[in-house]
Amino acid sequence: MSLSHVDCWIFDLDNTLYPRTCRLFDQVDKLITSYVVDVTGYEWADARKLQKEFFAEYGTTLNGLMATRNIDPHDYLQKVHDIDYSPVQPNPALMDTIRALPGRKIIFTNADRGHAENVLNRLGGDDVFEDIFGIIEAEFAPKPHNPSYEKFLAAHAVTPKSAAFFEDMEVNLKVPHNLGMHTVHVVPGADFDGSELEPFELERKDGEAHIHHVTDDLGTFLSPFGRRN
Repeated sequence: MSLSHVDCWIFDLDNTLYPRTCRLFDQVDKLITSYVVDVTGYEWADARKLQKEFFAEYGTTLNGLMATRNIDPHDYLQKVHDIDYSPVQPNPALMDTIRALPGRKIIFTNADRGHAENVLNRLGGDDVFEDIFGIIEAEFAPKPHNPSYEKFLAAHAVTPKSAAFFEDMEVNLKVPHNLGMHTVHVVPGADFDGSELEPFELERKDGEAHIHHVTDDLGTFLSPFGRRN
């Protein structure tokens, strides 16, 4: 499928705009487990099991905790994003490639705006994207559930058929495909050790209808679509 008609480029953030190999999200992942321990009183292993169950069922652990516990989502977001961002290396080449794409560029993440801004500052892309649509803007409705995408489309007046959606979680591409967007699954390279992750977190479904393209090198994939002088 060609992307020559695309005039709105929608990017997930974590493990999409930076490589999984920098392990930034590992810090968030462990802080989420700690938060579940604090809320439930569970031992670490049981808290982590519940965390992953929530993630699979509710789209985010936060959504699961909000559905089953009386928690303050803003407190959660502040605590799980209290991390060291230095593992994200500047990537001016990728940011220049995205900057050169014709049309609008928007971040759509299940994290919050502050986390996204911290990542973009590290990448050198704080001037690249029109806006950041985070979990607060989605009123805590996460991908992969329909309401999150509906809120995004309404907030940014996106025409799905002229949009492309880039994601590291293949399940989050099902609704964009159904809406008529072109989808790109951004996967880690073959050398990535995903032993600490659940299988569904790294699942690849090449050939499935909702996966139009697969790449482990976002910059190389995007470079042919930049503006021509």
